[in-house]
Amino acid sequence: MKVRLLALAAATVALAGAATTASAQLHDPATPLAVASKIALRGEANSIAVREMRIVRKNDILVVQADMANMGRTDRTVFYRFKWLDNVGNQVGDGESWKQMTVLGLGQQTVKSVAPTSAAVDLRLEMNVEAR
Repeated sequence: MKVRLLALAAATVALAGAATTASAQLHDPATPLAVASKIALRGEANSIAVREMRIVRKNDILVVQADMANMGRTDRTVFYRFKWLDNVGNQVGDGESWKQMTVLGLGQQTVKSVAPTSAAVDLRLEMNVEAR
């Protein structure tokens, strides 16, 4: 009986830890799943949703535009950068520096970036949204 209780307690602790980790990676429900797969969220979304992401190849270089919408009434500060990946998932180039942007309450902003080389075939938009 004690062994079962210990196993149950250990499983409960493990599930609670997994739920905490998973909740930090959850995206805003207004973000489409195809777009959410391109986003690496650091912390909570705090009412910021990436509604649309357009990726095109121009002159053999990837170009991206992403629309960030603030679903809340208060202004939010968003820190973001794009990570460019090659065909096996390795980072291409030195990486971008973090950029800061304010998205007004109930507003929308478009962010843009260009891949550093033609070796980039995929990307991740890393985001950190400041809570106020």
